[in-house]
Parts: sequence; C-alpha cells; structure tokens
Amino acid sequence: GVGLALCRRLLEEDGRIHLCVACRNAQKSEATRDLILEAHPAAQVSTVEVDLGSLASVLRAARELRCRFQRLDFVYLNAGIMPNPHVNLKALWKGLLTGRVLHMLTTAEGIMTQTDRLNGDGLQEVFATNLFGHFILVRQLESLLCGNEKPSRLIWTSSSNARESAFSLSDYQHAKGQESYSSSKYATDLTSVVLNRKLNKQGLYSSVVCPGLVMSNMTYRILPVFLWKLLMPIMWLIRFFAKTYTLTPYNGAEAHVWLFKQKPEYLDALVKYHSCTSGLGKNYVEPRKIDVDEETAEKFYQKLLELEEQALERYGDLLD
Repeated sequence: GVGLALCRRLLEEDGRIHLCVACRNAQKSEATRDLILEAHPAAQVSTVEVDLGSLASVLRAARELRCRFQRLDFVYLNAGIMPNPHVNLKALWKGLLTGRVLHMLTTAEGIMTQTDRLNGDGLQEVFATNLFGHFILVRQLESLLCGNEKPSRLIWTSSSNARESAFSLSDYQHAKGQESYSSSKYATDLTSVVLNRKLNKQGLYSSVVCPGLVMSNMTYRILPVFLWKLLMPIMWLIRFFAKTYTLTPYNGAEAHVWLFKQKPEYLDALVKYHSCTSGLGKNYVEPRKIDVDEETAEKFYQKLLELEEQALERYGDLLD
C-alpha cells in the first residue's frame, strides 16, 4: 500500500536515509524490507515489529527504538484499519438523484459504515489502531523527537473521510456509532493540531495528509474483487472530475513525499495536505484547511492523556 510506496519514494529522494519499517509481524517486516531492497540494494533498511492495536506491542517497540536510535527525523504514522466495511447502496442512489454523488464518492460521506469491536486492551479496535496506538508511540518516543539540532516531523495519514459529524467528545472511541473510521481520522486531525501547539517550541512539528482514494488491501475489502474489476474503468474516468482519485499507492504517497522536502516552520498547522492526480496522471499536492475546533482539540487531548495514564499503569513493567 501507501507505506511501501512511500519507502521507495523516500529512497528515490535521498538514498542516504536510514529507513526503519514498522510492521505487525516479523514475517511481513522482512518481506517488506526485501521488496524495498530489490529496488534500492544499497539502502539502509531495518525493521521493528509493532501492532498499533496492542498497547503492549507499542510499548515494546518504543523501548526497542529508544535503544537503537539517538534521534528520529521523521515518523510516518500510517497504520490504519477499516473492519467489516459496508456500502449503503440506498444512500448512494439517493446521492445520485440529488446531485451529491461525486461528493459522496470522494469522501465516502453517508455511504460507508463499519462494524467495530473491542480489542484485547478493552478499547475500540479502530480508535486503538488508527489513533491511540500512534499517540502512545509518539509520547514514548519524545526523547528521540524533541530537542534535536534539526526539527523532527510527525506525518499522519488522515483522510477526506475525517468528518466532525462522525466524532463526539462524549464517545471519542466511537463505541455507539457505525462510522468509526471517519471518527478516528477526525481524531487524528485534532491530535495533530494540539501536538503542534504543545511541541513546536521543542522542535517537533506535526502534519496531516490525505492520500486520496488508493486501491490497496484495505480498499479491496470494501467490495468483492469482481466488482472492483468492473468499476476500475469508471474510476479512471471519474479521476477527470475527482482529483483525489489517486488510485495507485505511488500517487497516494505524493503529499507524504512533498512534506519530506518542506521546512516545517513554514507549514500551516491547520492545513491538511492532499495527494491529487489529474485526469492525465499528473501528481500534485493541494493544501486544504482542516475543519477543527481548537477548543475541542484541547479537550480531546486531555482525554487522551487520561487514557494514556490508565494504560501505563496497566503496563508499567514495559516502561524504562
């Protein structure tokens, strides 16, 4: 998906970097590393095993990274899940009749639902994997990210599906709704905004990107494979009207790579950077204001800190 494409594209930008690839299991880590080295045999590529949906795994990985590295320049927070996705065909038909179908197809608003569940830590699985695991990882790695000679960067993979209407402070894990993916991505936007306010002075900058609609393993699970094959010609055609139909992981990583080359001090903390592809296949980045309320962001951050405190009490044996 986007993660593998990003690794390859970063090495095309600068072959001197040391990439540390994080994957859920050792087998996947090594397979990913081999794929990267096929294209860049001289590259420095190491791996770390981490399941963002397991707090114990996140804490173990953070401890390992603190032992292996003195600093981290970039952390791409790209892991994400969308379990049991369902397409609301009735809503899609209604959008077609009301002229909102293009908006719905580019944001999935009103047509995509998920069935979430609790994970082994007693957290909603989508919230834990898409946001909270990343948040704990960042908090545990602050000693490698803050106070360095050059600024360090967090780059979160958000989505155009990140909508305020799917998020609630009183149910920030989205236990009661059916749009857990949208809620988790809006929570990502909120978190990035607050981290900039808290940590810019310590040399850590946070940005959010949207890769657009990318055909990846996660996307292919939404519909049966034969339907995707039938729809692909239509999707290529839609791209003449919907620039966020990036379709390939390489195109989807455009904003991630663009941010790699920018000076963070000059970026707007309230902007999301969207990977876009023209109908003729030209890649570019489009900045769009994030629809967040900064007071809500601060309140949500305090809830994350409270949840973090509970988690660390439970897994104290994994802390230094």
